[in-house]
Amino acid sequence: MGLIKDYRSDAATLPTLEMRQAMANAEVGDDFNGEDPTVNRLEKMSAKIFGKEDGMFVISATMANQIAIMTSTHPGDEVLVGEESHIYNMETGALAALSGVQTRPLHSQNGQFDFKNVEKSIHKSGLQFPLTKVLCLENTYDLNRGIPLSKEYMSELSLLAHKNDLLVYLDGARIINAAVALKVDPEILCQEIDMLQFSLCKGLSAPVGCVLLGTKDFIKQARRMRQRIGGGMAQAGHMAAAGIVALKTMIPQIKIDHLNAKRLAIGLANLNNNLVNVENTLTNIVQLNLKNIKKDAYYISSDLQKHGIKIKVIDSTTCRFVTHRGITTEDIDETIDVLKNIFL
Repeated sequence: MGLIKDYRSDAATLPTLEMRQAMANAEVGDDFNGEDPTVNRLEKMSAKIFGKEDGMFVISATMANQIAIMTSTHPGDEVLVGEESHIYNMETGALAALSGVQTRPLHSQNGQFDFKNVEKSIHKSGLQFPLTKVLCLENTYDLNRGIPLSKEYMSELSLLAHKNDLLVYLDGARIINAAVALKVDPEILCQEIDMLQFSLCKGLSAPVGCVLLGTKDFIKQARRMRQRIGGGMAQAGHMAAAGIVALKTMIPQIKIDHLNAKRLAIGLANLNNNLVNVENTLTNIVQLNLKNIKKDAYYISSDLQKHGIKIKVIDSTTCRFVTHRGITTEDIDETIDVLKNIFL
């Protein structure tokens, strides 16, 4: 058996040699006091890419999500979230535990909320109601489908939120994937967003980190929240250096990841057109549907592991493959051959 093909997440990416060298040679200082020149450079670079005033380097997208809500709400407030969103489902109830907020999950159709339902869900007054303060978006939407949401949709929804005095927060862990898929500049895509984060350690292949972005005042307050939950760092430039290289060199890789995902989806559809929706494979995530072929996802996962292929099981009838820099076109073709023997 050759090298492991790890499709479980694009967080499986390893840093490039250039990143490793940059980390070793990074100029560092005390980030706690704003004195790490490499962290400062990464934050400024990130803010410029997304057209925001300021940024803050943090360890993970989950930490960024939680800091954003801690900074933007008070206990007892309400935030609107997608029912499939990461911030609602995959962060161990941190919105309640850390911010003391109530979440109102919204249904989506192919990742998009119904505007009338959003407006109906907003509480602006009333003695018995929580006050709705933040609308949380996610792009790409749904970690198991990777749906890119358009500039038009994001802008219209932000306009609706702002009209009702809500802030708009974007969990943009894979926003670069969305921008590449939609062929739009990240700054344009996120123009009306008040605050957002993007991940450096998924498709961009840095070993660690995420950048939270927004106004200067928001980031100033966010730094206090980061410190509150133990996120202050000394000499963080060693990690930030890899992020700078990632932003300079790895964005073209995202397009390759998307092409490989489409190649995998087409190969699976050729085995059985019930297995995958090729048309809906728009970024780097391929969702495998086993409902109609009487196969169990846990069995498929176990069988694939015997061939050195790791995937994420969602439930007994569904699993996902995520492409990234560590998955080559040859890996895709070999995976399709293995699945052919399993399914046929």
